[in-house]
Amino acid sequence: MSAFDGKVAIVTGAGQRMGLGEAIARRLAADGAAVVISDLGRSRDRSTPADMIGDKDEMEAIAADIREAGGTVSTRTCDVRDEEQVAALVRHAVETYGALHIMVNNAGIGYIMKLVTELEQKEWDAVLDVNLRSSFFGIKHAARQMIKQGRGGRIVNIASQAAKSGFPYAAAYTSSKHALVGLVRSTAIELGAHGITVNNVCPNHVTTGLGAWQNTFFADKTGKSLEQYLADMKARIPLGRPGLPEDTANAVAFLCSDEASYITAESMNVSGGEEPH
Repeated sequence: MSAFDGKVAIVTGAGQRMGLGEAIARRLAADGAAVVISDLGRSRDRSTPADMIGDKDEMEAIAADIREAGGTVSTRTCDVRDEEQVAALVRHAVETYGALHIMVNNAGIGYIMKLVTELEQKEWDAVLDVNLRSSFFGIKHAARQMIKQGRGGRIVNIASQAAKSGFPYAAAYTSSKHALVGLVRSTAIELGAHGITVNNVCPNHVTTGLGAWQNTFFADKTGKSLEQYLADMKARIPLGRPGLPEDTANAVAFLCSDEASYITAESMNVSGGEEPH
């Protein structure tokens, strides 16, 4: 049997090619889970530009690939900033597959980067809404369903190296990711009695589509060529390379497995040794 045969999982922010969400959804489906992938489906406002979100066609194409590989998957558009839409996403998983065992809160904004002296309140709010508030909604509604089922569950948030260290141009992003550490510490205590574990995965830089944009942004801000910026990044990572989407997906799969049943309230670094605390 595969690790997640009979299990049902939701992965938010999973509608973009080369993204962490896609890699996580593929891994869970390959290991036997029925997976619901969600994303915005279309740009909703200035803080969710079309090139930074998964549109409906891209989300459906990812689902088709998973099915072709033998996986079980459905799609659902969801604005994770809206609590009722997150609740409806959980209902969709239950109505489609009969239960919910795994919730992966992956949706995030990592493309609003400004010095704190230039950051506007609406930009701060956009980052905190997607990176933090949506995880609160995901934990809340997944936990309600898991408690009702009475068989425990796994909740994983995708945090960041920025949950442990600060970076320039990233006051809102870093604040939102640091806050996820406190969120899992408290919710893990509350939900432990129900057999529900709550953890974060904290990747270092991964060159997804968003990651490629970040490479160009920070190379420009540091006055380096893109080639030099990437070489310097590689040099400071003990294992000698940036992260891959699969590295994060592997960590999520472990935390959702039976082998991790005694691990909760943790924020696991997946950074090649770059972030050792």
